[in-house]
Amino acid sequence: MATITAGIATSHIPAMGAAFDLGKTREDYWKPVFDGYEWVKKWITDEKPDVVILCYNDHTSSMMLDIVPTFAIGFAEEFKPADEGWGARQVPIVPGFPELAGHITEQLIIDEFDITIMNDIDVDHGLTVPLSLVFGKVDAWPVRVIPIAFNTTQFSTPSGNRCFSLGEAIADAVESFPQDLNVQIWGTGGMSHQLLGHRAGLINPEFDNAFLDRIADYPSELRKITRLEYIQKAGTEGIELIMWLAMRGALGEKVEEL
Repeated sequence: MATITAGIATSHIPAMGAAFDLGKTREDYWKPVFDGYEWVKKWITDEKPDVVILCYNDHTSSMMLDIVPTFAIGFAEEFKPADEGWGARQVPIVPGFPELAGHITEQLIIDEFDITIMNDIDVDHGLTVPLSLVFGKVDAWPVRVIPIAFNTTQFSTPSGNRCFSLGEAIADAVESFPQDLNVQIWGTGGMSHQLLGHRAGLINPEFDNAFLDRIADYPSELRKITRLEYIQKAGTEGIELIMWLAMRGALGEKVEEL
């Protein structure tokens, strides 16, 4: 059967993608950031996942504000990098896995998650930047990817608790898939940050460190954080951490933090 063997949580900020694409990763400003990914890049070569279920949010690149699904899953055979206004990233097309995506969707609906099926979607930096950070510069991505997009752009957004429960349901679905697969689930998005308004530039290290301290062993505490608390303490874009909770929910009660 298929098994979720590991999870990764990471930022997906577009500036990191630009630095990567423009060969600036060794410059003084960017070097400490990219050095932090050297360990995971080595680790992933030993893990060799077949599939990555990648929890991200579309930044109104393919899902405009006329239709905003709470949760959406990519069904296509492949996903092209989105043009976010300055041209698409020059990275490989992302290979999909519609058979597993269909199985997961069926099981999620049985578990009473009404998830939107996306048969045609381009994927933006929320998905492609994490792939670059973990796999580096490649001619083809070494895994198939199932994108799951979360609404974090327009109120009402899903709660962290609901996203954690979604992760649990995803894990149950994967384990009932008959093919022998090494599956990982990634939760992406920034920690505390705000892009607009009088609090633009907000970062709350105290909140971020408390979140990191609890995500492995005390996720039940993080499930209680309300949407209002995310806005108040982590900024309007800090709500992206709900995708980390979906990843954590899929990993089960106890995890080994590496």
